[in-house]
This record gives sequence, C-alpha cells and structure tokens, in this order.
Amino acid sequence: MTTSTPTPVTHRHADPARQAFWILRTGFTVAPILFGLDKFTNLLVDWPTYLAPWIDDIVPGSAQAAMYAVGVIEIVAGIVVAIAPRFGGWLVAGWLAGIIVNLLTIPGYYDIALRDFGLLLGAVALARLAQHYHREDH
Repeated sequence: MTTSTPTPVTHRHADPARQAFWILRTGFTVAPILFGLDKFTNLLVDWPTYLAPWIDDIVPGSAQAAMYAVGVIEIVAGIVVAIAPRFGGWLVAGWLAGIIVNLLTIPGYYDIALRDFGLLLGAVALARLAQHYHREDH
C-alpha cells in the first residue's frame, strides 16, 4: 500500500492564503482611498445623508465638512494598509466599527451596517494574515 504525502507549496505565489492576503490588502488599500476621494465629489452617493443626525449635531460645521474629514481619514487608512497591513487592517476594522455604530442609529440603513460588518470581518482577516506573513517574510 502506497501512502501519499501532501506536496508542499514550493512557490510563494501559489499559496492560497498568501493570495487571499494580497486580495484583501489590495482591496482594503484601493477601496478606502477611492471612497475617501469620493467624499470630496459625491459622485457615487450624497455622502452627508449617511451621517447620523446626532453626530452631525456634535461635529463642527456642516455634514459635508464632516465628510471631508471622513474622506481624509479613509485615504490615510488605505495608505496605511498599503504600507503596513498589520496595523492598517486593524485601523480599517476600527473605522468600520464606527461607521456601523453611525449607521445603526439611522433608520433604514441597517442593511448597509450589515454589509459593513462583513467588511470589518475582512479587515480583521487581513490584519491576522498580515501578522502571519510579516513574521514569515522577516
């Protein structure tokens, strides 16, 4: 009787977990930067409508001014993911948690909050994979 042993992955680019890491890293770099830039143009959506009234009441200026600040934060988060995904993944996850809290306080936005929870899980997965591959690469 012949027993077969699994063939080890010999090429780094063939490792499915590494591929997943790069997919998540690319997505969580590009998406926050694009969404952040859109906060300045409102081409995709009228972003101020996604700001809970209670938050709009406590931040200085208009809801659009708050979206400018949000846009800057999102662009920075995307850059951090690109440079240091071990930290950037957690930064994006925390940011998404804040967005979820905001959305849960606006009636009619629960579906978007649920979608963002899925994105939060992806950001956590990115941070964990980045931790693993950072150790392996160094």
